[in-house]
Amino acid sequence: MPPFVGAFFLRVGRTPWSARDGVPSGSVPLPAQRYRHLLCFFLLSAPLFAQVTGTVTNQTTGKPQPGATVALYQLATATGLNLIDQAKSDAQGNFTINQTPRGPHLIRTAFDGVTYNHMLPPGQPTTGIPIEVYNSSKQPGGAKVAKHMILFEPSAGQVAVSETYLFKNEGKTAWNDPDSGTLKFFLPSGAGKPQVNATAPGGMPLGAPVIKTAKPDVLAVDFAIKPGDTRIDVAFTMPYIEGADLAGKVVTKDENTYLIVPNGVTLKGDGLNDLGAEPRTQAHIFGLTAAAYKVQLTGAVAAAQSDASGAGDQADDSGPRIEQIMPRVNTKTVSILIVALGILALGFALLYRASPLDPKGTPPAPTRRGPRA
Repeated sequence: MPPFVGAFFLRVGRTPWSARDGVPSGSVPLPAQRYRHLLCFFLLSAPLFAQVTGTVTNQTTGKPQPGATVALYQLATATGLNLIDQAKSDAQGNFTINQTPRGPHLIRTAFDGVTYNHMLPPGQPTTGIPIEVYNSSKQPGGAKVAKHMILFEPSAGQVAVSETYLFKNEGKTAWNDPDSGTLKFFLPSGAGKPQVNATAPGGMPLGAPVIKTAKPDVLAVDFAIKPGDTRIDVAFTMPYIEGADLAGKVVTKDENTYLIVPNGVTLKGDGLNDLGAEPRTQAHIFGLTAAAYKVQLTGAVAAAQSDASGAGDQADDSGPRIEQIMPRVNTKTVSILIVALGILALGFALLYRASPLDPKGTPPAPTRRGPRA
């Protein structure tokens, strides 16, 4: 407690009682002294309010979830995620992490083999945070691929293939199968190493591990499909000869599969439903009606000219730069002052009630007891 606050309370707690009242002059009556100690305890406990608290609720059962591991991570640009502290949810699903987050943080909750991320931006409340988790199963349940889009971008000697899978899980259970994977995709012969990013509902794209299956041309992605919308992106390159057959298979049970080529590239094949060009990018879209395709591509994606690239770099250097605004340290000063003034007002009220003053604010006159009759 700051020295001036302590001196203030010591001064307020003293009352000019006389020694003839049975209380030494300058001392503090016992009830007021207890209130003063209570107020000092509140002031000393103020730093404890800077915590991260919340409740973990299992949306599958609709009840608070005990035993979930809640970890607080700092988002560092150079080293990635730095673990600050972690805690377990209690029988009521409540958790407390005795840390003061400064800057952007991430709350990562692990339950039933699945992790759930909750962003904690600067300036946002750090108490009473609701965390939702689900029971998990190795069966898809209500999860399915609502849309599957395959984009072909041919260039000199190779074609870049970008596949996007949009999952929709309308159930109450997360689909998680670390051994066999959730998404399975076809990798043609001669293709390079695939890169996979997955985005959970309300989350950010994260790298997802790829595992092998019993079939050499089929790989799987180990990523839990939680209730809501999940996106998985698979990208790889393969050799390209203009006009040659380009074959592939759809391993998942997709409701809608689309083949897409950018403007300037022509795609032909059997079993395709021409859906026309996308208005903004003019990319051509074809609906696939079968579980496999064999198409021929002609044309190539226009390569960026080196002169234009250099001009673009110069334009970027001469243009306005992004200014990083650091968070203000004293953004909670007003709230702290309001709490402190409230405690002071409570102290005045308690001390006033503890002091036996008359309505005029003066101590009562001592009464003399006469001889007994």
